[in-house]
Order: sequence, then structure tokens, then C-alpha cells
Amino acid sequence: MLFQTLDSKQECVGIYTGIHNNGTLLFGEDAIPDCFGGTHTWSYASYLEGYDIEYAYLYCGLGLDEVCPEPLRNDWQFVNARLQAFVRSFVEAKISLDDNCFFDLVPERFLKDYCYMKDQICKFVFENYDRPVNYDHLLATNSLIHKIAFQKLKLNSLKMKKQMHRKSIREQVRKLRNVQPYCKYNLFGTKTGRLTTRKNSFPILTLPKELRSIIQPRNHFFVSFDFNGAELRTLVALGGSEQPLGDIHEWNRCNVYRKIGSREKAKKRFFSWLYNPDSKDHLSSRFYDRESVLKECWDGTTVTTIYGRQIEVDKRKALNYLIQSTTSDMVMEQAVKLDEFLKTFKSNIAFVIHDEVVLDMDRNEMHLLKKMQEIFADTRLGTYMVGVKEGSDYGIAA
Repeated sequence: MLFQTLDSKQECVGIYTGIHNNGTLLFGEDAIPDCFGGTHTWSYASYLEGYDIEYAYLYCGLGLDEVCPEPLRNDWQFVNARLQAFVRSFVEAKISLDDNCFFDLVPERFLKDYCYMKDQICKFVFENYDRPVNYDHLLATNSLIHKIAFQKLKLNSLKMKKQMHRKSIREQVRKLRNVQPYCKYNLFGTKTGRLTTRKNSFPILTLPKELRSIIQPRNHFFVSFDFNGAELRTLVALGGSEQPLGDIHEWNRCNVYRKIGSREKAKKRFFSWLYNPDSKDHLSSRFYDRESVLKECWDGTTVTTIYGRQIEVDKRKALNYLIQSTTSDMVMEQAVKLDEFLKTFKSNIAFVIHDEVVLDMDRNEMHLLKKMQEIFADTRLGTYMVGVKEGSDYGIAA
């Protein structure tokens, strides 16, 4: 049975269900899916964790505006315009939707009208889109980034102020002062599945290095887990080889490039070859078989990764998309494992930045680090080397 959430925060439990003519609004314990038989809705909410629910957003990977069928478009645009008007009024009145329940701020009649339209769009999606092969992975990733989205960042305003004398990042600081301190990721922001941030998010993925120190832990320490040579190791795994021990770029320098040049030159040389189909680097080609990896996962039009993600792409970009997508999904799979491990502890995942997962650690739980590092390193592609840093702010831990 279709239903819609009235807010997605853990403390704002509210549901619309259309089982009666005009729809019904349920709150608190009455809004638990077991109580009203809910099975299908638009998107995930914190209080739906653990329930067997199908999410239309994960089926289509599009926003409501994008997927709305033409016969419903006028009605949807009308009700959505009213929603945007409410949101603008909240902004002008300095009422934060991160700190208040949406359903407490708008009329009941509007809630029913808006949710009714979401119901109709959901019905269209479930009738016209197949369940993605990687649905379970998408759901697990979406649940984690949803959790992160409601964890308020602790920002050091004094450190921000001290950066204002630097012309190169002054504008960045001004922008940060007008953004809510929450990391809100877009699950479908790229073709490869690599996360992006939403327009109203704290720009954690593009934050200049000089400003990383303004982010401080809510517990006691930040600890960063970062895969060593993640994309290189993904190529090794897809090629059927075991992961080298130690720093893989140094390993490449010694074993592939005959100790020619520095580690950094070896790294640059490898990636210049890897993602350029026209590159004829003899030593790289002798050790790594790009064509065999590509042949296994690309059918001439579409890359299919081991995570079930399918990406239409031409040959020139196919290997790039294959490796980037596989690595990105693998990182998020490992982050989900860490999050599951930490469920009964105070420590938590603060945010994710590409191949890096940053943990907000309680000092009394630092003994867990070795186990957590093992969990993160143990991927379906083999055991990856993990770099670990810790610090009292993200600038030190990065």
C-alpha cells in the first residue's frame, strides 16, 4: 500500500495514507508501517529503518519534477509552487526545517494535497520502472547519507574569521556563513554513482584545504580512513590479481616502472596511461591489461559493474567510468559496514569524501580503531591498504 512521509527526521514521525477518500494523517506510534500496512513510498525517512519498504526514488533515480508524468504535471506544479512558497517564508522568518517538523509549520489541507500528488507520481514510477538490480546497495547507501544529512557539523567561527584576510578564500568563507552546517549528498548526482552534494548542502566535497580546520568533532577526535591507491587497486582486482602489500604506487614504481623516477612520477605516469586509450606506455601495458578488463564489463554501449550498476558510455570513457563507479560503490559499501558496526557506540561516521571516510570518535572507543580498520579494508575486491589519520579537527585528520 502506498503512503507518504510528512517529514524524514527521526523525531518527526508523520505519515499520509490515502486509504480513505480524503487521505489520513497519522502521527507517532500510529504512523509505523506495521500499523497501517504501508509498503511503498517516495523516499526514505529515518523512522522507516528496518521496515521492508520499496522506495520510488531509488527505482527511477530522478526528482519528483523530473519523473512526474505529463497528465499530472499541471496539478503537481501547482502544489509544488505552494510548497516552495512555504519554504521561502520559512527562510525569511529564519525558521530552520532542520530543527522543526515540516508538518507542524503548514496547514493540514496542504499536506494532504501535496502527499496525494506524491502518491500519484509514486504509482506511475512503480508501474513504469523496473526494480534496479543494485536496489539493496542503493538503499543501504541512501540510508547512510540520510543519517549524515541530519548530523549538524560543529564549525569553529573563530578559525573562519581568521581566514578572512586571505583574498583567495574570503569569498568561500562568506558562502559558508550562508549555508546550513549539514552535509546533504545527492545519491544520483553523477552517472558513475560518485556522490555529489546538493545545492543547499555544506560543500564538504569541494571545501578548500585551508578551511578544513574549521570543522571540529562533536565527540573528541576525527579519524580518517583513506584507501591507498583505490582506483589502481580496483583495476588490479578486476584484472584478477591479488592486492599488493604496502603502498601500491611505490610497488608500481619498483615492479612496473623498474624503479625509474619518484613515487609521484610513477603515480602520474600510471594514471596518464590508464584513462587515455591512446597512451602506448609499454611498461604499463605489459603489466596491466586494460582491454581484457574492459571486454569483461563493457558490451560496446554499456558498462556493467560488479555492483549491478549499468552506465551507457562510449569506449573512450568506458574504463574510466567502470573503475570510478566500482571504486565509489565499494567505498560506500565499506562505509555502510562501519556504520552498522558503530550502531551501539557513541562514535559515528561524520562524512564521506570520495575514497575517504571520516569518523567522529569518542575517546573511550579508540580501542575500536583496529577492528574498524580491518572492516574497512576487507572489501569484496580484496584487502585494500588503509591509511589512518587522526586529529582534533578535520584539517589535521585529513
